[in-house]
Amino acid sequence: MAEVLVLVEQLDGSVKKVTSELLTLARSLGEPSAVWVGGGLDDAAAASLAEFGAATIYVADSADLSEFAVAPKAEVLAQLVAEKSPAAVLIASNAEGKEVAGRLAVKANSGVITDAVAVDSGFVATQSVFGGSTVVHSKVTKGTPIITVRPNSVAPEAAAGAGTKVAVSVALSDSAKKAKVTGRTVAAKGGRPELAEAAIVVSGGRGVGAAEGFGVIESLADSLGAAVGASRAATDAGWYPHQYQVGQTGKTVSPQLYIANGISGAIQHRAGMQTSKTIVVVNKDAEAPMFELADYGVVGDLFAVVPQLTEEIKKRTS
Repeated sequence: MAEVLVLVEQLDGSVKKVTSELLTLARSLGEPSAVWVGGGLDDAAAASLAEFGAATIYVADSADLSEFAVAPKAEVLAQLVAEKSPAAVLIASNAEGKEVAGRLAVKANSGVITDAVAVDSGFVATQSVFGGSTVVHSKVTKGTPIITVRPNSVAPEAAAGAGTKVAVSVALSDSAKKAKVTGRTVAAKGGRPELAEAAIVVSGGRGVGAAEGFGVIESLADSLGAAVGASRAATDAGWYPHQYQVGQTGKTVSPQLYIANGISGAIQHRAGMQTSKTIVVVNKDAEAPMFELADYGVVGDLFAVVPQLTEEIKKRTS
């Protein structure tokens, strides 16, 4: 089987869940090979990659690669594409991943597909486009398919691979050194999972009424081990930080479970979450457009419904 390269997403040496998803997907398309760019690959990280099927782990750990933004990853991948002629390259569909994919496509003279929610045999990608109103099946027709895949589009499944480490040496071009990292600040994090990667997301919208109203949303999220999201109306009103906005101009999520509370369902919001596997809607307006997407819906006041749901979940998990 031909190799399928997977760019590793990692934070401080810890492999992110989306990488396990991409390796699982790569196994269905060819022989998965992980590409680690930067330092920090320890035995635990290598074992994690092998656990989800990485036959080979290409390691580019030169100090230079961490000093410059985005471009070094594209150059490492471009060199591997030229040397190994892989069947495809899979990258996480986040802001950095899309930029890496675009740069790689230019360097490799290949086509690129972004925001795929599935990739089938023949590297036919499924996308949700035009604000989610249309499902498209796309295929790269030139060069090596470069595809970014939304987090949570694939359920990660372990299947041991050899995990053989292969050192990669790359001499960065002058153009790759034009944007230099001058400092790093670790983002303050609570105990909740990252919004874009969470398996469960609990969101609040205009119906929450005020910043204080997000207390019931956070309580439900914490009972489920979920991330908290918000509609644009809620973030624009200053009720919740903008980095938690779900929607076309916010973050795109595709969790196993999405619970929308007090969100009417404007197309802007729906475009950012409608590929969720199961959607639950709580809204006192029975005509809210969000109910069109719902697998389960409750017509009622969220301040009456959500606390009851939270208490019931706590009883069953205690």
